[in-house]
Amino acid sequence: MTTVVGVTRAALRNRRAQLWRLAGWSAAEVLPAALSGLFTARAVDSGFLAGRPGVGLAWLALLGLAVLVGAAGTNRSYALLGAVVEPFRDDLLRRVVRGAVAGAAGGRADDAAVARLTHQVELVRDTYAGLLMVVRGFLFALGAAVLGLFSLAAPVALLVAVPVLAGLGLFAVALPVMVARQREYVLADEQLGRAVVTAVSGHRDVTASGARDQVTGWVGGSVDAQARVERRLATMAATRSLSLALGGWLPVPALLLAAPWLVRQGLGPGALLGALVYVTRGVQPALHSLVQGVAAGGLRFAVTLDRLLRTAAAADTAPADSHRAGSLPRPAPQRTGAALSLRGVTFRYGPHADPVLDGLDLEVPVGDHLVIVGASGIGKSTLAGLIAGVLYPQAGTVHVGGSPVGGVTPGELAQRRVLIPQEAYVFTGTLRDNLGYLAPGVPDDVMDRAAARLGLTGLLTRLGGYEATLRPADLSAGERQQVALLRAWLSPAPLTILDEATCHLDPATEARLETAFAARPGTLVVIAHRVSSALRARRVLLLDGRTALLDTHQGLLERSAAYRALVGYGETEPSDTATFWTASGGTSAAART
Repeated sequence: MTTVVGVTRAALRNRRAQLWRLAGWSAAEVLPAALSGLFTARAVDSGFLAGRPGVGLAWLALLGLAVLVGAAGTNRSYALLGAVVEPFRDDLLRRVVRGAVAGAAGGRADDAAVARLTHQVELVRDTYAGLLMVVRGFLFALGAAVLGLFSLAAPVALLVAVPVLAGLGLFAVALPVMVARQREYVLADEQLGRAVVTAVSGHRDVTASGARDQVTGWVGGSVDAQARVERRLATMAATRSLSLALGGWLPVPALLLAAPWLVRQGLGPGALLGALVYVTRGVQPALHSLVQGVAAGGLRFAVTLDRLLRTAAAADTAPADSHRAGSLPRPAPQRTGAALSLRGVTFRYGPHADPVLDGLDLEVPVGDHLVIVGASGIGKSTLAGLIAGVLYPQAGTVHVGGSPVGGVTPGELAQRRVLIPQEAYVFTGTLRDNLGYLAPGVPDDVMDRAAARLGLTGLLTRLGGYEATLRPADLSAGERQQVALLRAWLSPAPLTILDEATCHLDPATEARLETAFAARPGTLVVIAHRVSSALRARRVLLLDGRTALLDTHQGLLERSAAYRALVGYGETEPSDTATFWTASGGTSAAART
């Protein structure tokens, strides 16, 4: 829990000014608790029992004024709570997202990240806020009650303090067991999240294979495991009840039994009544709030935050190549004349899945225009992700500009390549911000020339100019793609990867944009949406499941029956396909041609 303590301390340190204001209003909030017993004792002993009801009523009126001050303190305390809690939640969200992104980039799919980002972060935020209020309330309320008891008589304060300390001690001894139970609950919650996500995402395969009963039993087992953990967690309620009985209720009979002796020591009936007020209205509620708050919210806060921090740190600090089983140290930068180089690249989604790419060798020289074609789902976008450094192979190396993609920071990688996926990313903000965030500070005249070169000047005018605010929901899919393409053109990266980045555009617009990018200084790799892209390319890479064949468009037409079938020149005969697979010599040999 050292990490939890350190992160919590840092969060509190960063909000010291708000915490001091919260403490000030908390002192005002407990003013009625601090004065209730004393004013009650004065009202009884000096007023009503002395035959002066006006004096007694005056003391009670002062207590009423204290209650108004306390109400104002409560109001301001809750208003200040958001200023302390929300920055902590934002920081935690950033940690979780960084860890999830780092894990995904390393090829480590983590379905439990959904539970962490949605359920667990909000759980930590809520319990953090509750814990702050509980601890704050306990410290100030108990302090007020103790001061009040000492103002009446020191023996009374000591008589109350002994059982209170005993109850707190019992609760402290039980805390480690409570933490263990709560940790089990969090892990069971994550396991259930994984099971549900896996079952839902694969429901069509489950139905098709007739495995509905098996999957139902598997998910049901996770549900039962979580239920068992919750039942064990509920047994700790007995310990909490014992702590409350010992520290909160035992002082009442102790005071009543000691009343004759206290009266003989000179304590008046009003003072004894005031002491009971302090116990029932101050000590009992404060102790009850602490025990229930820490047992319910505090344990969830500590265990859940610990889990979030450990998971985020493990993903965020893992070496870039830690997922590569048996991989060797990164070789020195290869051939500086190659814009892109892959050596023996193998990639699969999951340790037991068939490889999407197996032993692929590929070299793309600077200035090349390469189009990658193949059937849907054959691995074209996977290859684009490997080239861009958003996926990492289980074996082999990927170099961009002579350096391994796993050996540079995201900022350095963005200077070397730009990837535009099928679903183009546009965020809410000005058009200028959307176009320039890969090239900050780009002048307007440069953007104007780029828009004219791509034929997008009319689009910029229609969107309202550079200072117009874009909202993704207001743009069509084609408009979002064109904004993203202009952003990529403005990027300083010499390698451009278009992963079906024009699929929402008409063929004429697609041809115009691909031709413009082919003339842009640097290297262009296109994942083809239409086979017509291959006609404009210098070279074409055909992926066909177990093989890869690299040649010009005309060369592939002559060599590959599979390519002829893909572009509509005829159907692939079984014998031709077998010849194609055998002649290619495997993925590596084909790609080296």
